[in-house]
Amino acid sequence: MKKTIDFIQNETLNTYKKKYSKIYIKTNILPIIDFILSSKKNSFLISGSQGVGKTSLIKIISRTLNTIYKKKILVISLDDYYLSKNSRIRLAKKEHELLATRGVPGTHRIKKLISDIKKYNSSTFPIETPLFDKLADDTLKKKKIIRDKSDILFLEGWCCGCNPINNNYLHKNINSLERKFDKNFKWRNYFNTMLKNEYNDLFNLFENKIFLKAPSFNYVLEWRYKQELNNFSRSKNSNKMNLNEIKTFIQYYEKITRWMLKEYINTADLIVNIDKNQRIVSIKNFKRKSIF
Repeated sequence: MKKTIDFIQNETLNTYKKKYSKIYIKTNILPIIDFILSSKKNSFLISGSQGVGKTSLIKIISRTLNTIYKKKILVISLDDYYLSKNSRIRLAKKEHELLATRGVPGTHRIKKLISDIKKYNSSTFPIETPLFDKLADDTLKKKKIIRDKSDILFLEGWCCGCNPINNNYLHKNINSLERKFDKNFKWRNYFNTMLKNEYNDLFNLFENKIFLKAPSFNYVLEWRYKQELNNFSRSKNSNKMNLNEIKTFIQYYEKITRWMLKEYINTADLIVNIDKNQRIVSIKNFKRKSIF
């Protein structure tokens, strides 16, 4: 265990630019690795709100599993399957104007993703998967090639595992976007129908669900803005959203995010509670198995 903790401590320093204590790692990161390694199944959905820290945490866990436990890891991001900008424009003209903006179910190449997961499960290689540039808001020409099976598969994405929203909450206006542009609920009904059908089919291909739970939606704006600045600092693309644009942007995600904070705690197998500083404060494992 000491070797694992020491390795994770160095990884947190590389990832977060600060060194987390060994007690923090033992209490808040090792239980996640414990859950993954003790599972009889090897595929995991990892979800959580924008900016909650999914990508960074998955990177640390994946490197630890690979280096310390010699597990080959494959991480697929739901974000890479966003429809291209032109495809979303066509969808918006056909269904609803709000679908021009990426985010909600229906704005992904979900049939392609389902096909890729099924090919992976049946060891039909190579598999060519898309890549998406968030700053350019478009699909890249470059592809990712999966050539063989891994020991553990992660699918990470903000709404992974989300259950359909009941009509009472779906049709309740919670922000200006819904009040001004979706008065007849067409946009909401569309993405909720997608959740019930194609997305449910995708999520059912995975046996384990890990949820990074934010303390509330109120922190998403700050987190998402920090994420935008970080993405911009690593890219030559100058198409950066300002704070007001992000305030509008996160409203597209608000309904499902709030719904998951309320309902997904009843569905997820592992809940990782995150505080306002994006640090893990507690973990609840509903399968309660340990290898340590």
